[in-house]
Amino acid sequence: MNIAIISRNKELYSTKRLVEAATTRGHEIKVLDPLRCYMNMACNRPEIHYKGEKLPLYDSVIPRIGASITFYGTAVLRQFEMMGVFPLNESVAISRSRDKLRSMQLFSRKGIGLPLTGFANKPDDVQDLIKMVGGAPLVIKLLEGTQGIGVVLAETPKAAESVIEAFMGLKANILVQEYIKEADGADIRCLVIGDKVVAAMKRQAAAGEFRSNLHRGGSASVIKITPTERQTAVLAAKTMGLNVAGVDLLRSNNGPLVMEVNSSPGLEGIEKATDKDIAGMIIEFIEKNAKPNKTRTRGRG
Repeated sequence: MNIAIISRNKELYSTKRLVEAATTRGHEIKVLDPLRCYMNMACNRPEIHYKGEKLPLYDSVIPRIGASITFYGTAVLRQFEMMGVFPLNESVAISRSRDKLRSMQLFSRKGIGLPLTGFANKPDDVQDLIKMVGGAPLVIKLLEGTQGIGVVLAETPKAAESVIEAFMGLKANILVQEYIKEADGADIRCLVIGDKVVAAMKRQAAAGEFRSNLHRGGSASVIKITPTERQTAVLAAKTMGLNVAGVDLLRSNNGPLVMEVNSSPGLEGIEKATDKDIAGMIIEFIEKNAKPNKTRTRGRG
């Protein structure tokens, strides 16, 4: 099978592992920087060019699109889709998952557990917005934030009011969420492939920190999840339309709560914590679901 990975850095752990897993299983694989791709949208003849040459027709494409290039990255992925290439995750699903507000609204519609969450543009009463999510302490998040950046814990009503007003003064889009104290600075990353959770790890925040992201100094360890947590993670990924996703859950007194669904989950932390070959499982999923590119088999490649 001929596979492309769209990734800005071929030296990243996740990208290297996917290349290694595909090569080991006998596939041809090429890493492409999405920002170096440029597209021809001629009627019935979509093409992608890269470094001065027309790209061949691939059987499958693995998107590893960073949040900062979502717009162009998903445009490139759509072009691959138009060319009959099987996407590990579809462009529309990636765009959906990157919109935190839309994600929350879709989870709410599906009855998936969430922390109490507020969103506003210019509320007449910031104090009422704070009360709406259960009061302080509460968490304030930038909609565009990633890896724990732009997430603030406000421990008092006054602090919450000040932070909200500061963000709004900068015209930033924010979510205001209840703080789940019983989670004790920990969350669970579930790695979903297809309709299964294939691995799970507990991420514990460093001392003095409430964000459990590994990029913020959090630690990772293997954890056994409950059937309800497993079902919640799979449903959250399915609601986004993602074949492969990292679903972040909090354990609360009211059951599992979804914090976020990541369409390009990092593999390093969870592979090392669980000692599982996640990259190999992803390639196996492609083998089972991707078909040879019919466009190429008709002689157009």
